[in-house]
Amino acid sequence: MAAELKLISHKLCPYVQRAVIALTEKGVSFERIDIDLASKPDWFLKISPLGKVPVLQVATDAGDVALFESNVICEYIEDTQGGAKLHPQDALKRAQHRAWMEFGSTILSELWGLETTGDPAIFESKRQAITAKFARVEAALGAGPFFAGKDFSLVDAVFAPIFRYFDVFDQLIDLSVFSDAPKVRAWRSELAQRPSVRSAVGADYPQLLRAFLVRHDAHMLKLAA
Repeated sequence: MAAELKLISHKLCPYVQRAVIALTEKGVSFERIDIDLASKPDWFLKISPLGKVPVLQVATDAGDVALFESNVICEYIEDTQGGAKLHPQDALKRAQHRAWMEFGSTILSELWGLETTGDPAIFESKRQAITAKFARVEAALGAGPFFAGKDFSLVDAVFAPIFRYFDVFDQLIDLSVFSDAPKVRAWRSELAQRPSVRSAVGADYPQLLRAFLVRHDAHMLKLAA
């Protein structure tokens, strides 16, 4: 019998979305438990060494086992669940995919700075850094529609939440991040239509992200005013 899975999450977290997308692509049933990261429950802190989401709780005969770090969780899902394969079988290609997953995480780090800073100079440096990173992604993409061609992979699950930020940002300001990246634009459009990607967040995601920007007095909002 398949292990019972509980995903501890937060409504805005892009790392959580990776795991949700992977589970959905695999057709795996799971319970999602959203928490408030501004007021973390004691039970959560006991199972999350880093105090971060996502955490995947796996029910075993010996009790629940808590897995943390999104890429580790995605790898576990790939290794233990049926459904479509989300990693290449070839060891070298699989390693390349893992590397691009990490590259996606570096883009998220830059995005955090972009969306939270109130400083115009920092904002522009982050915008340029993100644009440069996507230029590298553009060079790595093939004919599509997904990162590695016709098959959806964990790299797609990593980048889909990144693109989702821009769905909200684009309503506020033209960041011109993808202006010279036609393959990235096509990939973004394809991922936005994927059912697993669409269902990885609630309908209130845009409002929650805008509220997040307001709380941080984001420079982006000043430019949009």
